[in-house]
Amino acid sequence: MSSGSRSGTFCPQCGDPIERSPEADLPGGPNDPDAVLCDSCYFEKFDLVDAPDRIEMRVCSRCGALHRGKRWIDVGARDYTDVAIDETADRLSVHIEATDVEWGVEPEQIDQNTIRMHCLFTGRVRETNLSAEVTVPVYIAREVCDRCGRIAGDYYASIIQVRGTDRTPTAEENSRAIEIAESYIADREATGDRNAFITETKETADGVDMKISTNQMGQGIAKRIVTELGGSVSEAPTLVTEDGDGNEVYRVTFTARLPPFTPGDVIDLDDGDGPVLVTSAHGNLKGTRLKTGDRYEAAFEDGIAPDARKLGERDDAEETTLVTIEDEHAVQVLDPETFESKTIARPSYLDPDAESVSVLKHRNGLSILPKPEQADETR
Repeated sequence: MSSGSRSGTFCPQCGDPIERSPEADLPGGPNDPDAVLCDSCYFEKFDLVDAPDRIEMRVCSRCGALHRGKRWIDVGARDYTDVAIDETADRLSVHIEATDVEWGVEPEQIDQNTIRMHCLFTGRVRETNLSAEVTVPVYIAREVCDRCGRIAGDYYASIIQVRGTDRTPTAEENSRAIEIAESYIADREATGDRNAFITETKETADGVDMKISTNQMGQGIAKRIVTELGGSVSEAPTLVTEDGDGNEVYRVTFTARLPPFTPGDVIDLDDGDGPVLVTSAHGNLKGTRLKTGDRYEAAFEDGIAPDARKLGERDDAEETTLVTIEDEHAVQVLDPETFESKTIARPSYLDPDAESVSVLKHRNGLSILPKPEQADETR
């Protein structure tokens, strides 16, 4: 029973006199029918918290994604307790009249698929402190999400083939191509794109084959591979089916064709100016003339594949003794195989004070190679 200086009225439920705020009778005042009840009657039917009888969480048993609404969401959880707390918080609602609300939850793991949430709420209503405790069981239903189902079913929309031009890609190129693809997919996954995945990666005698989830991603990966490793991309679409609207659906094979020469190769252009150490296969092929030390760049029409033959690789070079410097254009070195003194061209990058040099023996003779940092400077 209440008393005070405010205008008196009676509770329509129990008949006790109650206080009513003058604002309740003004236009625009409270229109809640329960507002006319006394405190006893009001709290008799009052629930501080509205909670569901149970909560079911659908999670993917393969990748751990959570089904929320109409879609799967990657939550990156191994232990679903924190996820269950969030799901419980989303499903609980506190009475609109409550103020100064505080709450806490204590999860109780019943078994692998059941978590019991003990929730304690406190708040203030009609200048009265209230508390409520609810227990909500959370059940984890494990199934397979759409994405993992497609992967398990060997689904793919595009194929990437990494191939060399007149050669087989090196082990390093194959490994790097796979790393580029995995990094690309990881970037898409980080944005929440659940259509991003690699179904299969296989190294073959000719290079690398990868099955990719979409044509757009297959194209993006292939372009990223040639951007780093050089070369070009070709496309070969194949009609596989029609969708529900009668539109043709194509599976596209993207071939990342790597250039015939790679950085570190020594090639002969048969132009009379001596061998070239390749330093770049991007755009037009670039390198260093081993006879003079001058910079070389292929003509525009030759691009990354000028007419040349490979003489060897930087890794084939050997250290040998620099015998003497004859003049501005010639030096004497020891042949690393026969130990005979040979007169060869003196490139501009040669250090005249050096006691030894790195030379490559090839069908045209001996060539002094620049140090890696010297070759980079000539790009």
